[in-house]
Amino acid sequence: MSGTGGPSLMDSLFQRTLDDLIKGIRLHLPGPAQSTFISKSLDEIRREITSTDLHTKSTALQKLTYLHSLHHFDISFAAFHAVELTSSPSFLHKKTGYLAASLSFRPSTDVLLLLTNQLRKDLSSTNQHEVSLALECLSVICTLDLARDLTPDIFNLLMSSKIFVRKKAVACLLKVFSQYPDAVRVCFKRLVENLETVGGASDNGTMLAATVGVFCELARKEPRAYLPLAPEFYKILVESRNNWVLIKVLKIFAQLGRLEPRLAKKVVEPICELMKRSEAKSLVFECVRTVVSSFYEYEFAVKLAVEKIREFLLDSDLNLRYLGLQGLLLVAPHHLWAVVENKEVVIKSLSDVDRNIKLEALRLVMSMVCDDNVVEICRVLVGYALKSDPEFCNEILRSMLSTCSKNVYEIIIDFDWYVSLLGEMARIPHCQNGEEIEYQLIDIGMRVKDVRPELVRVGRDLLIDPALLGNPFIHRILSAAAWVSGEYVKFSRNPFEIMEALLQPRTNLLPPSIRSVYIHSAFKVLSFCLHSYLSFEKGASSSPPNFVDIEPGFTYSESEQEFTETDQATSSSALHKRDTFTQESIANVLTLVITSLTPLAESHDVEIQERVRNVLGLARLAQQEISCHNDQKEKMVDKADLKTSIIIRLINDALSEDFGPISFSAQERVPVPDGLVLEENLSKLDSICADVQLPISESFSLVKPIFLTADGDCISNQQNEEESETSAAESTSLLAEHRKRHGLFYLPSDHNKNASSSFPPANDPKQRDNDVDDLVKLTEESLVLKRKPNLSRPRPVVVKLDEGDRLPISVKKTDENDDLISGAVRDVLLGNEASSHSNNLSGRRKGKSHSKDKVENSETGSSSKRRSKHRNHGKNVEENENGEKGKQKSGGKHKSRRRADGGVDVAVEKPVIPDFLL
Repeated sequence: MSGTGGPSLMDSLFQRTLDDLIKGIRLHLPGPAQSTFISKSLDEIRREITSTDLHTKSTALQKLTYLHSLHHFDISFAAFHAVELTSSPSFLHKKTGYLAASLSFRPSTDVLLLLTNQLRKDLSSTNQHEVSLALECLSVICTLDLARDLTPDIFNLLMSSKIFVRKKAVACLLKVFSQYPDAVRVCFKRLVENLETVGGASDNGTMLAATVGVFCELARKEPRAYLPLAPEFYKILVESRNNWVLIKVLKIFAQLGRLEPRLAKKVVEPICELMKRSEAKSLVFECVRTVVSSFYEYEFAVKLAVEKIREFLLDSDLNLRYLGLQGLLLVAPHHLWAVVENKEVVIKSLSDVDRNIKLEALRLVMSMVCDDNVVEICRVLVGYALKSDPEFCNEILRSMLSTCSKNVYEIIIDFDWYVSLLGEMARIPHCQNGEEIEYQLIDIGMRVKDVRPELVRVGRDLLIDPALLGNPFIHRILSAAAWVSGEYVKFSRNPFEIMEALLQPRTNLLPPSIRSVYIHSAFKVLSFCLHSYLSFEKGASSSPPNFVDIEPGFTYSESEQEFTETDQATSSSALHKRDTFTQESIANVLTLVITSLTPLAESHDVEIQERVRNVLGLARLAQQEISCHNDQKEKMVDKADLKTSIIIRLINDALSEDFGPISFSAQERVPVPDGLVLEENLSKLDSICADVQLPISESFSLVKPIFLTADGDCISNQQNEEESETSAAESTSLLAEHRKRHGLFYLPSDHNKNASSSFPPANDPKQRDNDVDDLVKLTEESLVLKRKPNLSRPRPVVVKLDEGDRLPISVKKTDENDDLISGAVRDVLLGNEASSHSNNLSGRRKGKSHSKDKVENSETGSSSKRRSKHRNHGKNVEENENGEKGKQKSGGKHKSRRRADGGVDVAVEKPVIPDFLL
């Protein structure tokens, strides 16, 4: 009986069954032993499945299906054997074949089309179980070709006398419609007719449940097309007693109610009756969700829904409490009073043992945040974060960051407080939101100029703490702190302290990408210190440099560069700065830079090596000039005229340019220059750049950088003095020209003249929260009163771009098949479908034309009443242009034929709901 290369007769007689395979797997512990056993079993299955004995083949396919389901083995090699088993006369073999096909077949499976004829044969079988197998398999593996070829067969099954077959045919239509939208024109009318089975005792509601389930999924994608079916859904809502069906109908009305407000007048009262009399919690919650999401304008319905939500919140069942919080979150946007009434339960839920309840309570608390209470709520939530587990702690921090940064920090009034809050978040032990905090620190610095002094203070506090360097989760925050400390160093009280923090030995714990930011910030700080020293030495005491002492009692104004203190205080401050930037202090800084960064000059990381060379070059040049100046004191050389002074001044001018936020669409607005070829696929790059010869350099080295001696530096600098000045001047002119030509992408330099620092400290360490009582009290005050605080200064200017913050939200595009389905549904319900279309679909099989005509005639006659109800109610239908009014017959068939012939014009602009419902 065995074929060539197949198992022998003895192998078939002693073949392992599926039970033997399962027992064998369980006897072997997970690991190499179990893997070896499974590999041997797969080899046996490969031999057994080639047998000509269908029983042997079926057993092998059963074992293969089990291994695929639990261990995810690829069984594509057995695809043809699955098709072979589906044609077996044995129901068990057929069942095994269809199961394997359902689990393993993909649209790209080669033998998929071989299953078409067998599916058609089983769909027309007299055995309802074989029809069921074919429908279940088709609902999983359906493709465009299968749906197109088998639509006539499914159409016939929609009127089957067997409820078991008909409900599965209805359920299969959802997959068929999604793959082949034109099937809607053939099957949709019979699908609608199944809605009339409400109240029938023969099917126990299973047929209606399947039909409503299909309509619920269809209406979820494009609900407008199903507005004409509102009367049928309303009838089901009033008469049905099946909770599952009622839940699906409520979901449909939740979609339709947003499109047709008149539906609410008719639907709200039945929904309220369901909420009052039903004891099923699932149905009550669905009623609540429908009311608060779609019919929230009806106060009596909302009050009843809030009462039911209150019952859920006070229940001992954790699942019902979770649903209560979810319902409260749905009602909050339109009826905030409901949240205020239940605020105690919400706040206490933050300490619940169930994580899902805590998350819902957190979302509800964040939905109550506004500009009046953001400071107090964030203070209390930070206390919760410190006492929570790491996972929920990060959820709290993530929610705070997301809420506060919404719409370009719309609810933030005191940015000094918010920046200090970001620094406090970084010190929370379980904080893992470094990337978001990094983004906001830099983004706020670029958008809000008034907050830069506080931003530098927070960055300095983070940099000088060596314990933070060992936490990899906040390395991104340290990167932002280093960047803002270097970029806005002129607002620092002690730049030398920042330099020591940037070059401390423990920075070797940082990854190269973060350390390169540290080194570049050190370059900015060094440039600023040298420029300040040279400026003071030049004797410009009347006009101090761009350095501001952030001390209590005076304020710096960028627009006017003036102090609000008296002239005497200004002079003393300038004198203090002059004493700070002495030759000794500058020499110490240069020594620190050279000592700390020289070992990094041989780093294997290109970013670190390049930036270290830049800093060392500037430090050695400045060190040499200072020593040369000491030797030439008797010549009274003015350092402003020296080459180093010119270079430092040019570097400081270049680094003092403010960075601003950049639009995410800025790159798209750059015009493409003429002659520039942009290819989506770089496969043509070789042909485009065929004539370009890349330069070959053999002197590039990562580990052996060459440094000249001090004497060599002096000689080289003297020889290239003119070249340095020329290149620096060219760079400055090019930057100015680029800003002039592309001014669209540069932000205007708006100056805020109303600057003061009268805000109280952001987070007073003496303040301690009282957990639940504090948050309950502040929500009661802030949500009810809603009054603006009396601030001593207005909100600082926040630079906004046209697109808002972050990436633009992409609009969800409707699937093309969904558009085709809704268009076909509108045509069918409004009587615009083409009669020839169904003829082409049903006439694909030879010998089916006569039966198809019977199907169409019976379907047309049975649905004439429905078409009349949907199309002619509330309208005046035009009579035949030939004036044959008297020849019209009352039979539905003749009316349908007349409409199919084009004698009636139906408007399709907008679906009309019959007035008897509204």
